[in-house]
Amino acid sequence: MSIIDAYNEAWLSGNVEALAEIIHDDFEFNPHVGGVVMGKSDILAFAGMGAVTSENERTLFENSDVGVTHSIAHFANGSTSEAVLAFLRFKDGKIISMETGATPLSDDYKLVGSE
Repeated sequence: MSIIDAYNEAWLSGNVEALAEIIHDDFEFNPHVGGVVMGKSDILAFAGMGAVTSENERTLFENSDVGVTHSIAHFANGSTSEAVLAFLRFKDGKIISMETGATPLSDDYKLVGSE
């Protein structure tokens, strides 16, 4: 299984133990908002809370060094859903960094083909 697939499976199921094995101890997350950098413990704390759910997860590219993904993110706090592009770097077979960029979606957003 690819690193990204393993991450997505663990994140969606809230499997903190699996995430801890996939995320490097020196992990840094640079989200597209907030101007903060989060570490491994921050990501593990979010897992399984339902604060962020996603749909249409796609791996656009992945090799042993980097990965690029795209998904639609929904937020439990009612924030506008976003189309999220993520760039991941890998080290020792684990995710060592993730950076996201996002486009807010309109309130009447509907996934193409969902109707």
